[in-house]
Amino acid sequence: MTTTRRTLLTGSAAIAAGSVLSTPAAQAHTGAHGPKPTVVLVHGAFADASGWNGVAHRLIHDGYPVLAPANPLRSVASDSAYLASVLATIAGPVVLAAHSYGGIVITNAATGNANVKALVYVAAFMPDEGETLLGLQTRYPGSRLNEAALDFRPYGGGLVDGYIKKEVFRDVFAGDVPRATTELMWAGQRPADARTLQEPSGAPAWRTVPSWYLVARDDQVLPAAAQRFMAKRSGAHVREVSASHVAMISHPAAAADVVRRAAG
Repeated sequence: MTTTRRTLLTGSAAIAAGSVLSTPAAQAHTGAHGPKPTVVLVHGAFADASGWNGVAHRLIHDGYPVLAPANPLRSVASDSAYLASVLATIAGPVVLAAHSYGGIVITNAATGNANVKALVYVAAFMPDEGETLLGLQTRYPGSRLNEAALDFRPYGGGLVDGYIKKEVFRDVFAGDVPRATTELMWAGQRPADARTLQEPSGAPAWRTVPSWYLVARDDQVLPAAAQRFMAKRSGAHVREVSASHVAMISHPAAAADVVRRAAG
């Protein structure tokens, strides 16, 4: 088994649904100091955008324009380029929020985009230039997302996708989410290409863009120690919750509050 198959990082879990979009009324809403920023919510591996539904619902209710695009999950470079192309279509200020693998995507996609005013990381990877997902995931002990927890399925010309096995999905990925929900999450999970694990990140947007971080203390995928390390290094505003890896699903109010603070 190659090193790239040994551990697969993850992203936000989802209940097999599509993107969440704001209503026209929300798009037109303005605050006391002008239009509210568009909030772009980025999911990670084993997931789709519906993992952000609880957060998106709250933000839309508060009048924020919200977009939760599909993350292709094919490579760091191509996923970041795709998100950058989505951001280029949005006029006005943007707050980018990401979960897990989505963190490396926003870190790269926001670089050089003056419209991005804040970055929010929810149990997410926040790499510096040259770092990899595998390196950050294994920097501290505690991750249970290893080779034994994964099913590998080949596709294309010798490429490999990784899925979390059904028997460990809840314990490893979403231990504080009801079992009936995690069964749907497992069934609808989207795989990530195993090559993303060792693909180095580029120049990080967090060096010039203010950042916020929601640490999941009970994370079995990306150890809380790694999350604290990345958040401290970047100078992020930090909040912690007792949550599994999918903190935006089990604690949507806390995640939404961090996004609101980032939005000013």
